[in-house]
Amino acid sequence: MIIYPAIDIRGGRCVRLTEGRFDKETVFADNPVDMARQWAAAGAEYLHVVDLDGALAGKPVNLEIVSAIAKAVPVPVQLGGGIRTLENIEQVLAAGVSRVILGSVAVRSPELVREACRQFASRIVVGIDARDGQAAVDGWEVSGGVGAEELAGKMAAAGVARIIYTDISRDGTLQGVNVAATAALAQAAGIPVIASGGVKSLEDITALKAVNTDGGIEGVIVGKAIYTGALDLAAAIALAREGMR
Repeated sequence: MIIYPAIDIRGGRCVRLTEGRFDKETVFADNPVDMARQWAAAGAEYLHVVDLDGALAGKPVNLEIVSAIAKAVPVPVQLGGGIRTLENIEQVLAAGVSRVILGSVAVRSPELVREACRQFASRIVVGIDARDGQAAVDGWEVSGGVGAEELAGKMAAAGVARIIYTDISRDGTLQGVNVAATAALAQAAGIPVIASGGVKSLEDITALKAVNTDGGIEGVIVGKAIYTGALDLAAAIALAREGMR
């Protein structure tokens, strides 16, 4: 599996939210580019960046910082947050991002997702952020009215190459990743899934590997745990790589 260090940008700084709540923000660094360099130096193979301001605005807001990150590190970057049009996708890719994460638009405009996959193929990822099994939209503030597993199946049928599944209730809480829900969604989707939300220790990596018998769980995003020191990124990467040839 691939370990994806998360860099969440709000107000130009690197922050983490608890349960996706903007009123529960912790600032971990003033310079997201420095954090990107730190995680890349620790061995990260891919960076997961979220434009939190963009998620609320409904359009990319921090592309200048994201572009600086992409230029500063020798590893690819995937970006989510407020990317809701084909023009947005083109802007993000032009900024040096390797993969674009579509969230709310996957619920509201599946036809746009289908067209994006036609134009940009595997560079399109869909983020399914769920609370109690239901997909959420608009920066996780609103229920999308569709089940996460049902949405995963629809996105796979639309041509999406991979899905990021986040359990909102665990995100930023260090309560442990929702292994069962992630495995179930990967089975329902039939395409690679990246786990997200709640990772607290190496035990989470081990638990995901234990259920990943068919390789459907491609990786896991780690955020608060590496910022607080609860999880050593280099150790997590080493564990995730065990058994790989």
